[in-house]
Amino acid sequence: MMLLLCLLLLGTSVAADHELMCTVIPGNLKQVDAGAGKVYGVNDNGNIFRWVKGEWKQIPGALIHVTVGPAGVWGVNEMNTIHKLQDDEWVPVSGKMKQIDAGGAKFLAGTDGDNWVYCLNQDQTVSKSTDPSFTKIEGSLNYYSSGPMGCWGTDTNNKVMFRFDVQPMTCQGSFWKTIEGSLVMVEVGTDGSVYGVDPEGKVYKREGISCTNHVGTSWTQLDLPGTFKHVSYDRGWLWLVRQNGEVLKCNVKHHSSPDGKHGPHDKKKKQ
Repeated sequence: MMLLLCLLLLGTSVAADHELMCTVIPGNLKQVDAGAGKVYGVNDNGNIFRWVKGEWKQIPGALIHVTVGPAGVWGVNEMNTIHKLQDDEWVPVSGKMKQIDAGGAKFLAGTDGDNWVYCLNQDQTVSKSTDPSFTKIEGSLNYYSSGPMGCWGTDTNNKVMFRFDVQPMTCQGSFWKTIEGSLVMVEVGTDGSVYGVDPEGKVYKREGISCTNHVGTSWTQLDLPGTFKHVSYDRGWLWLVRQNGEVLKCNVKHHSSPDGKHGPHDKKKKQ
């Protein structure tokens, strides 16, 4: 069943093309998240926005981080209080997080103010309980993102980590693997695509991810104008936030980097 799901997901993911078409989107954000065909973002004032019919629509509430995906729409405020969007209202949920991600198979993952790592199984994300039981995962991360074939994260030293054997009902997984590279944040798309931003604001895509190789083989730097602090991918579109808050929307269907730039720490040309 998991192999079939993997094949279906990768069948809809990007392969290899030769163009990257980007558009600057009006507005200014500090974080953006795309998933399940929806896009949300927050600005420096904590205002929350959703991309609707070609424009940002502000929705009520105040958050410092927002996420959307198969697990729904979630966010955290400046007090690190967790909220879930239910019936168009933000409902407080017990627990504290500074960053949260809903991109897994209806399970949730994130980190708290002490960089401890947590996840929430599918049965609890789909319920309307306001007192869910989060599972603590060994390790320490600054950013953690959930995906269909595993979870990716970065620590305070910009080390990149991958969590194996993550399942909707056993979201804690089994063990960590250190991945080459240096990134400040990494995001997993709902099709398993992985993108990240390095300390210099450059954006990378993880190549070689497959149903038999969940961690992929190498990083490819994307040829993008400017420097960035956040990236998110969904259904052929890459959403990026520049260091100055400008938002870019890029069509990356079947894209491959034309200049062959290599990984976040390796200056050699990709072979």
